[in-house]
Formats: sequence, structure tokens, C-alpha cells
Amino acid sequence: MQKYIYMDNAATTPVKKEVLEEMLPYFSENYGNPSSIYSLGSKSKVAVEKAREQVAKAIGADKKEIFFTAGGSESDNWAIKGVAYKNKSKGNHIITSKIEHHAVLHTCEYLEKQGFDVTYLDVDEDGLINLEDLEKAITDKTILISIMYANNEIGTIQPISEIGKIAKKRNIYFHTDAVQALGSIKIDVKDQNIDMLSLSGHKFYGPKGVGALYIRQGLKLDTLISGGGQERGKRAGTENVASIVGLGKAIELAYENLEENNEKLIKLRDKMIKDIEEKIPYVRLNGHRNKRLPGNVNFCFRFIEGESLLLSLDMVGVAGSSGSACTSGSLDPSHVLLSIGLPHEIAHGSLRLSLGSFNNEEEVDYVVENLVEIVDRLRKMSPLYDKFLEVK
Repeated sequence: MQKYIYMDNAATTPVKKEVLEEMLPYFSENYGNPSSIYSLGSKSKVAVEKAREQVAKAIGADKKEIFFTAGGSESDNWAIKGVAYKNKSKGNHIITSKIEHHAVLHTCEYLEKQGFDVTYLDVDEDGLINLEDLEKAITDKTILISIMYANNEIGTIQPISEIGKIAKKRNIYFHTDAVQALGSIKIDVKDQNIDMLSLSGHKFYGPKGVGALYIRQGLKLDTLISGGGQERGKRAGTENVASIVGLGKAIELAYENLEENNEKLIKLRDKMIKDIEEKIPYVRLNGHRNKRLPGNVNFCFRFIEGESLLLSLDMVGVAGSSGSACTSGSLDPSHVLLSIGLPHEIAHGSLRLSLGSFNNEEEVDYVVENLVEIVDRLRKMSPLYDKFLEVK
């Protein structure tokens, strides 16, 4: 049987055994509706509230500030649209960055069509926003700043505490999409002056289709989904009990072992980066070298296509992803890579390998060894590489 190595943990993670075991009773035994008043429903209600406490504890919030959603995209939509519509009498200006997840960017583009004004901040070559640019962008009409905690493609971690201070000083709401950061970084929403925070369970070994939005107590925003009175009347729909239970268990496990897991991931990440840079010429590390997620490795390989790299890696049993959007039917490269200043021809040759708690050093060696051979083979077929060597 061929070796199979999964290194696309930034896209999704497997559900941990302990998480699945916690979830199973709520599919067939404790299946009651949490809104029901009889004992079977009460068991589900207790389980949901336990998960709410687990999420709150992980980010330094109160359990009353945690609202369960169907995932990160819903949480982002709710935070941004909710603040925009609730506060349009105070102002219509929103600030975000050019490298946000599309759940944020497309939401902001939608609001622009509704008459809102959006500033998209530039980032530097490492993917960091400039705090002076942020302050200059603020006007008396600014009602919201939405900056992601860590980038899902290049792994760069933004200066969230500093952004929070600026927002608080100017009396502006601050939302952060922390979907990629949760489970990898210690977060304290009070200390960092975060008003709203989005998270998603499947990024830290929980189930897909469940997430949460932290909303600071006292902050008022419009509801996104209307209907029944679930989630204290703020988010309608019968609770996804089993998945909520899994989310709670997964986030508890992530923060119980955070330092130990991060130490391991950083060691593997740095080894992989070092080995690739030493063994493969004409590569570029994308994202900040130090201010990056523990398991993120993102490179551009000149003279080849990221899609070809992915397919070749898959043939030797390695799962990764490309920063290029060509795999989803578009010919355009990643908006993140273009925003950090890469030309199209280089951005197209990107590869993201995101390590998880199940990966090990032997797997890193296997991936790099195969990557060396694949890049060499693909470049030999590239007319661009031939032309480059002639000029060189």
C-alpha cells in the first residue's frame, strides 16, 4: 500500500478520536432538541452549554458571549453585516485588508453595493498590515475594523493587540477572523480588545459545519438568520448538538496541549523550510519568517505551476494545496500572493504544506525528498526554465 501523508491541515483537520467519542451519544442516545423541556431535551441543552463554556474559557470570554454558528463563513458574515446594518446611522465606513479570507472580502464587496464604503489596506511583502496606514484610514464614519488574526495561505500573524488598542481608542468595533489561528495561538479577547471573533471547529480537529462567533457583551448587531429563539434569540435554527459538543471538546484539547504541540510543529516547520531552501534553487518563502503559524510552510517555485506540483505530490501520496486558485477553475493566482507583491508568473507556482499534530519528521523528509525530484522534473519540461538558463 502506498504511503499517504496529509499536509493540508490548514484546509481541514481530521476529527480526533476523543472528539468523536464525545459526539457519538448525541446522534442516537441523547438526541433530544435542546429547546424541549423534557429530560431528553435537557441533556442536549446541558451539553451545548458545557461546550459554550469550553469555547469561552479558551479565548478568555464569558460563556454568554459565545454564539454557535455553522462555521467561519457564517460567523464572518454575521459579524460584519450585523455591525454594518445596526450602526449605519452612525457611519458607513469599514476597514479591512486585501489578504482577508473571501468570507470577509466578499461580504465587504456586498456591503459596498448597499452603499457602504470599504477601505482595503495594503500589506507588506510578508503580509503584514501597516498600523500607521490603519490609523490614517480611520474617519469619523468608521464603524468597524475587520482584520484576520493569521492568514490562511501564508501563515502571517497580524499585530492583533495593537489593532485592538487603536480600535478601542477611536471607539470603533474590532472583528477578527481567527479561524486559522484558533488552536494554534493563545488568545485573550479582553486583553486584546477584540469585540468579535470568528472560529470554526474543523481547523482544530473538530467536526466540519460548526463554528462560533464571540460577541463582546453589550455590543449590539443585527441578526443574520431569523426564525426561532435559539442562541438567546440571536441565531435561529435547531442547534447542531453533536457537532457543538465536538467543537467544545476539540477546543479544550487544543489548549490543554498547546505549548507542547506548537513546539513540535515549529520544529517540523523550520526543518522543512530549511531543507527546501537548501535543496531546491529558485524558491521563495511566502509569509513572515517568524511571525507565522506554527505549522505553515508556503513556497513559490519558479518556472512551474502549483497545480502540477499538487498532482505530482498526490501521485506519491502527499496531500497539500496551492496558493493558486487555478485548482478551483480560475486562471488567476491567489489574491494573497498578488497582494504581497508577487508577479503572476511566480504566484502561480505556489505550494502550501500545513503540518498538523499527526505529522512527524520522517514524513517531512519524505515530502522534501519527493519535492526535490518533482520540481527538477517539472522544470526540465518548462520552456521558461530553459530560457532562464540560456540567459543566465
